[in-house]
Amino acid sequence: MNIYFFLILILISLTIFGFLIFRGPKKKQPTQSIYTKALNAIIQGETKVALKHLKDVVKQDTDHIDAYLQIGNILREQGNVEAAIKIHRSLTVRPNLTKDIHRQIHKSLALDYFRFNNLDRAKEEALKIVKINKKNLWANEFLLEISEEQNDWKEASHLSKTVQRIKSSKDPDQVSRFLVYQSMDKLKNSQTNEAISLLKKAIKNSPNFSLPYLKLGDVFYEEKKLQDAIKNWEKFVDLDPSESKNVLSKIESAYFDIGQFDEVEKFYDRILQKNPSNLVALVNLANVLQQKGEYSSSMSLIDDALMNNEDSIFINLMKLKLSLKQSDDSRFNEIIDRIIDQFKEKNIS
Repeated sequence: MNIYFFLILILISLTIFGFLIFRGPKKKQPTQSIYTKALNAIIQGETKVALKHLKDVVKQDTDHIDAYLQIGNILREQGNVEAAIKIHRSLTVRPNLTKDIHRQIHKSLALDYFRFNNLDRAKEEALKIVKINKKNLWANEFLLEISEEQNDWKEASHLSKTVQRIKSSKDPDQVSRFLVYQSMDKLKNSQTNEAISLLKKAIKNSPNFSLPYLKLGDVFYEEKKLQDAIKNWEKFVDLDPSESKNVLSKIESAYFDIGQFDEVEKFYDRILQKNPSNLVALVNLANVLQQKGEYSSSMSLIDDALMNNEDSIFINLMKLKLSLKQSDDSRFNEIIDRIIDQFKEKNIS
């Protein structure tokens, strides 16, 4: 009897022990496994799920810097920038951080402040990355973006060269564009000589970039140096014929101002030889010929153009204007001229 009682007691004990084991607390998932789930959720755009996993990670491991970084980044993208800054700032005082972790923290803070429209603080954080590694491509490109936002064209020009060196690439047009913008600032401050110097530097840096020729022509025109203005404007038209519509009339006026009337016709002839489809130049030449009294030459030019551009409203209007030349009422020509000017401005052919 005692033996049976003893066996029953052992059986009850084993049952209770097994019950306690199976009903005990579940084993926690490894931290790295949860973090991996969070990263997968971020990739899939499930930020709420990712945020939940990341919070679970830092509950288990308060030293998991990557998780804190990701939490801050998600909060920033959700528009809670102040909370993102607070989290990322708190990481900067953690001890024994590697250079790579410092870089990631400063990158996150730079993006936080940029989103917060605090460009100066964003710049400070990016410069800290450059201090760690002056060839860091992201930081230099980010600083270039900030310099453009702040209209700091001198710094933008410098950073553009730096980025190109890091990438082992060349984009002289970008550097020259910043030099042009820099020259415009000089002009606003009445520093004409400095502006001209910068524009010439832009041309030397990128001879086939059209913008500095346009701006240099404008500067020379204001300085009453009409020959130099014409020279630069014509170069602009050669390099960028699609944007020439507003410059052609400037060149024509400048030639008239210096009394070189015959050069206007030669100029338009040169333009059309290089680019026969430049309808603005063609109509301008037709107008010049009409003004010289060469009505038949003007009409012949328009008729030839209509053979390849029969649906062009622009050319047909010029045809109508010439056809009405002998009308006693000049109002028709004036109306058509206004319509043609509107077409030029809107680049409609």
